[in-house]
Amino acid sequence: MSAHEVVKSPARDLFVVGCGLASPNLTGDSTPSASTMGNKAYNLLRMAELQLPVPPAFVLGTGYCTAGGAEATDWLPGLRALEAQTGLILGDARRPLLLSVRSGAPVSMPGMMETLLNVGLCDATVPGLLRQTGNPRLVWDAYRRLVATYGEVVAGVAADLFEAEDRILFDHRDEHDLDFAELRQLTQRYLAVFEAHAGRPFPQDPIEQLNDAIAAVFASWQSAKACEYRRLNHLSDEIGTAVTVQAMVFGNAGGLSGAGVGFTRDPASGAPQLWVDFLFNAQGEDVVSGRRSAHGHETLASVMPDAWEALQRATRTLEHALGDMQDFEFTVQDGRLFMLQTRSGKRTPQAAARIALDLLDEGVITPAVARERTDALSEADLTLVEVVSEDGRSLSPLARAATACSGVAIGEIAFGEARARERHAAGKTVVLLRRDAETSDIAALEAAAGLLTERGARTSHAAVVARQLGKVCLVGCAEMQFDDAGRSVTIGPDTFQEGDVITLDGNAGVIYRGAVRTVARIPEGLLQRLMALRATATSLQ
Repeated sequence: MSAHEVVKSPARDLFVVGCGLASPNLTGDSTPSASTMGNKAYNLLRMAELQLPVPPAFVLGTGYCTAGGAEATDWLPGLRALEAQTGLILGDARRPLLLSVRSGAPVSMPGMMETLLNVGLCDATVPGLLRQTGNPRLVWDAYRRLVATYGEVVAGVAADLFEAEDRILFDHRDEHDLDFAELRQLTQRYLAVFEAHAGRPFPQDPIEQLNDAIAAVFASWQSAKACEYRRLNHLSDEIGTAVTVQAMVFGNAGGLSGAGVGFTRDPASGAPQLWVDFLFNAQGEDVVSGRRSAHGHETLASVMPDAWEALQRATRTLEHALGDMQDFEFTVQDGRLFMLQTRSGKRTPQAAARIALDLLDEGVITPAVARERTDALSEADLTLVEVVSEDGRSLSPLARAATACSGVAIGEIAFGEARARERHAAGKTVVLLRRDAETSDIAALEAAAGLLTERGARTSHAAVVARQLGKVCLVGCAEMQFDDAGRSVTIGPDTFQEGDVITLDGNAGVIYRGAVRTVARIPEGLLQRLMALRATATSLQ
């Protein structure tokens, strides 16, 4: 049975992770697995069993999803176990427990469902978190984030209504430059926006917040982008999603804190080196949302060398224990590393071949596993398309950006899904240009050959999806600026309209005007290694 054909268990299982209990299943007898507790939570459990630093959690299993969700009475035993483990209490005025609420299907669906952070913050718990952390900026940053996310995900308040308050108060200043007093003022404005547009005050009962957050995450299983992702990947609606409720750790706690996403190997080339995006003084959604550009691992290593060493050790453990290249998320709070997620990483065909062959050489996987992972790869899959100059003349790029997926895409500019679909249907190759790398663009990505964004990190969920779909992807192009009124975009020195042709060189991370000449080649060394593996298999038959 393939992972795409998971049989949904009807059992309503409540699991715990890292809570020191004899059994991870509190209420049922189902064995913990990706099918019963979702891929994300199951890998959390495996990381905890490997003694990696994982915040404790409880998990509403996938059986709740097709049963229509869960009531507070279903998950209260998990909350009590979490409170006992942390010594904190949800809603307590002196020692409040704050929670993240995340989805997790049996098969990874990056960014397709909802996440809420900082659940449990309210007017009554703000003083308690201030006493715990001694960090007023962290407290008010977390509170305003909760109000905005809860407003958007649970109450249906448009995100741009909250963003408008940012502009009114602080114009275009970066949120990292705001002090606690400004963030407190912003939170009060957010609370007023919520009440005006939701028709009720922001809920001050943390139990109500948690119950609504769990319901919203289950409901996001049926969101348009999640349904489209399942359609594209031939996934059954019946597998459902689990919901993981985890004790918060804070990447927005100051200069020695931050949030990161990475791969244990380069997902474009397969090179055996950590590939990390990191944002200082930020929460995880800042990295994966596609709305922020990030630093690479060099900056993390130079500022927090101990955390960087801990991350290297943890990811080596993960690869050897799980037997594959991993896509992981982590938070550093006051210099201390916490692992929040791991899963087998999406990769290009060239990377798939190299990673399997390298893991075989390192003794991590067997020849049979290496052959299974590479059997479907052809010479065409391994072919690299590269930009070449005309008549030896040097090419002049318009701008540079971070490469999230390599290759070359040449096509007409499209700014949205309707245009991309229309031109694709007319037989034209399309390059999608967006301000942010958003997972809601999945339908437009399907019709495009490449994606270029003004903002976003290489490891954002949208970039991960683009890589999975085999689309060339460049993100965080600082030299790109949209003119929404004029339906145009400036890239470097030039201005373009929809329909103009550009070239994305994902190998070098540059953008060119017009169609640039390309050549195709097969990496001979990689092909020879793959042929040697297949020859060995043939000789053993």
